[in-house]
Order: sequence, then structure tokens, then C-alpha cells
Amino acid sequence: MKTWFITGTSSGLGRLLTEKLLNQGHRVAATLRKPEVLNDLKAKYGDKLWIAQLDVSNTQSVKDVVDKAFADLGQIDVVVNNAGYALFCAAEEASDDQIIQQINTNVIGSIQVTRAALPHLRAQGEGRILQVSSAGGQTTYPNFSYYHASKWAIEGFCETLAQEVSPFNIGITIVEPGAHKTDFGGSMVTAPVLDAYDKTPAGYVRRLVDSGTFPLTGDPDKTVQAMIDCINTTPAPLRMALGKDAYTDIRASLVSRLAELDAQKELALSSIV
Repeated sequence: MKTWFITGTSSGLGRLLTEKLLNQGHRVAATLRKPEVLNDLKAKYGDKLWIAQLDVSNTQSVKDVVDKAFADLGQIDVVVNNAGYALFCAAEEASDDQIIQQINTNVIGSIQVTRAALPHLRAQGEGRILQVSSAGGQTTYPNFSYYHASKWAIEGFCETLAQEVSPFNIGITIVEPGAHKTDFGGSMVTAPVLDAYDKTPAGYVRRLVDSGTFPLTGDPDKTVQAMIDCINTTPAPLRMALGKDAYTDIRASLVSRLAELDAQKELALSSIV
């Protein structure tokens, strides 16, 4: 059995992962902004569940909570960056504060949790970090520009980090779920709509989401179990695309980007000094 540290455990994949791990006998350090949300699990699992209040956009709080979790629990085997913020609007529609919150939560928050955990993981000589990204960390959809900006950014960070920490027996896995049947859609933050975008791809996607017809094909239970199972895979897989749409859309994006690059080969090589 292992000990997991998970951010954003109040709902969605974070809550489900916490429940499944506890049910399988693991120990969980769960962090969230409203700790009372997990009172039912604490009553059921007792000392198996360690809970702390945490807003990942508060860097000092991140350091304090991560340090306390390692001090209280000893070895932590797996750190899961799951806390997230989803801004759903056209790029022109968002407020400055919304943009900052998107980056502070999904990028800086994840980076600071990772930075706080790394000295402890190095000291114990092993560990895994799971970074919950999205299919939107490799492909894009209209109306999610700032969400994509955060996911593409954290994937670049994690891919680099994996090279830096592999000598310390620390594995990094970027988890890329597609659209899942969780409360993700209901938790998305929106902005005042500009009529100019009504008949654009942004307007089309907005109407799909608003009408409830945006396809949600991912099975949260299977995705969470895949996250648990990947810990037993060595070396750690750098990426895991989870869901039919994740595989299809990421593949299409990569194929398109490669075709564009190959078409520019002559131009690229012409710039050699």
C-alpha cells in the first residue's frame, strides 16, 4: 500500500481518486479549499485520510502544507497535481483577473506543489508525480484558449522536469483525460459573451456546452483506476491519454503539426549558417 498526496479533492476526478485509493487500502493526504467536504470520508477511514486546507494559488501555503504532510506521514509515494480552474470563453471575453486565476491555479500552483515536494522525494530516494493535464494539453478547442494555455504550459514544464529528476528515481506522468462525465462542465468559469462571436467556432462550442450536447465519453472510474495502475509501471510513462476523444483528437493534432513541419523542411534548413 502507498501514501498519496492529492490536490483538489473536493469533487470530480480528485474526489473519486481519493475514494478509490482509500477503499483499496492506501493512505491519502487530501487537500482542498473546504476541508469539511471530506467529513464523510474522514468518519469512514479515520487515520487513513489526512486532510488539509489548501488553495494552490497561495505559494506559501503550498510549501507549508506539503512540508507538514511529509512530516506527519513520513514517506509519500505519489504526488498528484489535480487542482484546476477552467475558464470557458473566447480570448477577447475574459477579464484580467480570470486570466491571472487560470495561470496561477493550473500552472504556478502545480509548479509550486511539485517544487515543494521534490526535496522530500529526493531525500527518500524515490517517488512519482502525476500531473493532471487534459487532452487540451496537446490539442485545442475554441473557447478554451486560456485553459489550453495553462495545460500546454504545465506539460512543457513536466516534460522538462522528467529529464531533470529521473536520476533521483522520481517519475513524472502527465495524465491527459478527454471529456469525462464529471462535474467539470458545471465548474467552468465563464465571462460576458460578445455577440460578435455568436456565429464563430467559439459560439458553436459554447452552444454545445450550454445545451448539454457536448459529447462526454470518458469513464471517470476507469480513468482513475488507470492513474492508480500506472504507478506500478516502470519506467513511469511520460503521458497517458485517457478516453477515445483524447486519443483521436491528440493524434489528429500531432499528425497535422508533423505534416506542417515536414512541409517547411526546406525553409527550415535554408536558414542554416
